[in-house]
Amino acid sequence: MVRLDENEISFPDPETYDGQDGLIAFGGDLSVERIWFAYQLGIFPWYNPGEEILWWSPDPRFVLFPDEIKVSQSMRKILNRNVFTFSENRDFRGVIKSCQQTSRKGQDGTWLSDELMESFIKLHEYGLAKSIEVWQNDELVGGFYGLQIGNLFCGESMFAKVSNASKAGFIHFVQNHKDTIELIDCQTHTDHLESLGARMISKKEFLKILHKNNERR
Repeated sequence: MVRLDENEISFPDPETYDGQDGLIAFGGDLSVERIWFAYQLGIFPWYNPGEEILWWSPDPRFVLFPDEIKVSQSMRKILNRNVFTFSENRDFRGVIKSCQQTSRKGQDGTWLSDELMESFIKLHEYGLAKSIEVWQNDELVGGFYGLQIGNLFCGESMFAKVSNASKAGFIHFVQNHKDTIELIDCQTHTDHLESLGARMISKKEFLKILHKNNERR
């Protein structure tokens, strides 16, 4: 595993360096420039606040192809009843803050540190990160955020304050962007996203799609 230099923005090549269980490097910083560069290589930060920054490029990779989205009959009914309304980039700070504060099964606290959160807010201000909001009676009840790299959306985290809110927001997003987004990177497995059609592909296949996408930008 490689220790990163805080004064130089570089990473091991994830195509040729496997690391341990997808762990590529540690250290460095959470500058906007480093995070943006990492995602273009297929690398993302994931660590516990207060500990060393860890950088990952797992194999296999958990992704969703928009044309493979699965919408259950019960979710179709919810969407048809207009239980929720949706927006994009209306309240990025509210979404990422809610993601930070959401307790998750099997986790003690949150992995989303204040420093990482502020870096993503800056990326949003630069037009590189986006949020999807789910509303009910003018209250923010769900949503998610991530980085947009050309036709690839790198999902980061989601939250729901009421049942089915984040699922409805994700389905709405995929259905509304299926003609412009080739792939949604979900990074690591969750039952929640698997139920919506996400699946594993090899790191090699993921990086091939990412590199083609970078070339088209």
